[in-house]
Amino acid sequence: MGDERIIPVEEPLQKKTIKGKPPFEPLIGQSPPMKRIYELIDKVADTDSTILIEGESGTGKEVVAKTIHFKSLRGDKPFIPINCGAIPEALLESELFGHEKGAFTGATSFRIGRFELAHGGTLFLDEIGEMPFPLQVKLLRVLQEREFERVGGTRSIHVDVRVIAASNQNMEEAVTEKRFRKDLFYRLNVIPVALPPLRERKEDIPLLIAHFIQKFNEKRQAKLEGLSPDAEKILMNYSWPGNIRELENLMERLITFQQDGLIGASDLPDKLRRPQENPLPLQFEFPDGGVQFSELVLEFENRLIQHAMLKANDVKKTAARLLNLKRTTLVQKLKRRENLTLQ
Repeated sequence: MGDERIIPVEEPLQKKTIKGKPPFEPLIGQSPPMKRIYELIDKVADTDSTILIEGESGTGKEVVAKTIHFKSLRGDKPFIPINCGAIPEALLESELFGHEKGAFTGATSFRIGRFELAHGGTLFLDEIGEMPFPLQVKLLRVLQEREFERVGGTRSIHVDVRVIAASNQNMEEAVTEKRFRKDLFYRLNVIPVALPPLRERKEDIPLLIAHFIQKFNEKRQAKLEGLSPDAEKILMNYSWPGNIRELENLMERLITFQQDGLIGASDLPDKLRRPQENPLPLQFEFPDGGVQFSELVLEFENRLIQHAMLKANDVKKTAARLLNLKRTTLVQKLKRRENLTLQ
């Protein structure tokens, strides 16, 4: 087998217990970006400041929110999450604020909302960028006044709740494009936390793999030992567009089908084993009749922009940075591409 190195799972990874509270899925990583996240968490945990966590899907935003909550003075109080993008607009207001009996068709009984459930603790508003505009106004009032009325109710209810919000969108961009209220953004963005994608903290991949092998060995009663060097190299070179969630799902799938021994390169999915395609031509042969220079340059530019947008998960600010362009210049080029497509 040549090099016998593997990613070992010799000692069970210790689950994180904070201030004697029950264990929960820990943050994993020792890369410089993660060390900065740990330092920030330590500084903000015992404050009541509102926090906005931004990061791509699968980077662990809820884990960060839970860590902040359980390290805080509110750690023995409720941590109540709600995904603002997963609940229909007609129901989201009731989910947040509750409703009185008869408030609307189907409201056959009184219901407490998430704000009341989180009293004394933390409310985690996931995918806050998906919240409808009318509810953004009501959320802003709650953050300012710390009180609200249930749907169909008239009595003001006071709550003591810390709010942590999260989004996989660039919220400043959403404000600029008038998809999110500016005043609410500034109210939420008291302490910004930017989570790095997995491709920017690849030195953490072996730690994450070891953690997930330990986790799923226990769950599946398996005895997987680790990865072969070839398999490790493939996973280290992959871009992980789905971030930590994609890596976790992969390890669960691998352990489901392979209960012991080592995971080799041949055990990995084809898309990981295939070299990732380079969207830009490395070689070019001139035809006898020459080329249409302007068309070829435009095609190259379009492919370069497409590649940058793909790598940036469609976040224009990030793509512009990758291309060393102003964001406004990139937006103009994207609009030109759209107009050409429609013609």
